[in-house]
Amino acid sequence: MTSKSEFIERFKAKTKQLAVDVVKLMNTLKSCKAGNTISFQIIKSATSTGANYRAACKARSENEFYAKVSIVLEEADETLYWLEIIEELDLVENTEELKRLQEESIEIIKVLTAARNKKYKK
Repeated sequence: MTSKSEFIERFKAKTKQLAVDVVKLMNTLKSCKAGNTISFQIIKSATSTGANYRAACKARSENEFYAKVSIVLEEADETLYWLEIIEELDLVENTEELKRLQEESIEIIKVLTAARNKKYKK
């Protein structure tokens, strides 16, 4: 495997693990009306991050890659948004895991931003 393909596989695993870890954290969310809605939204965005990254890796053109990576970036940023809301509303006990997931989301956002920008620097 080349270093590029190794990176792609590691990043696929990283985005998938984010989804798994978010789902696990949501299973510990304090039970309330807002928590149920937030849990539904963040699970959608976190799982979509990984799923759409896999789709971006199968892009048939640079334009398709750019479009799909843009979706992945939006979903990762939305995941970070919901993690911030969860923190501000104090909806989880495990604040260390919450912080770790926020940092993981930020790292994913940075990588995706760099990948998208690199693809379209003229």
